[in-house]
Amino acid sequence: MADELDVDAMLRRFRERARAVRERTLPPVAGPERQRFVEQAEIDHLDFAIIGDASWSLVDGVLTLRVDLRPDPARDDGES
Repeated sequence: MADELDVDAMLRRFRERARAVRERTLPPVAGPERQRFVEQAEIDHLDFAIIGDASWSLVDGVLTLRVDLRPDPARDDGES
């Protein structure tokens, strides 16, 4: 399985999913359903973005994803 795994492509797909979640429009729902949709989209984006930003290593058949959750000092827009 490790021979068939393209980790860079997998991480690229996660980045694409994060972007797609952020850019998708809201369906025509209102009230509590709309709020649940928005909350789920925020969670989905965070999950996909975290994995998409990971660096990786494959040692002895073990895939390790490393995610740096420290704030990026190069960003000055205040986001975390």
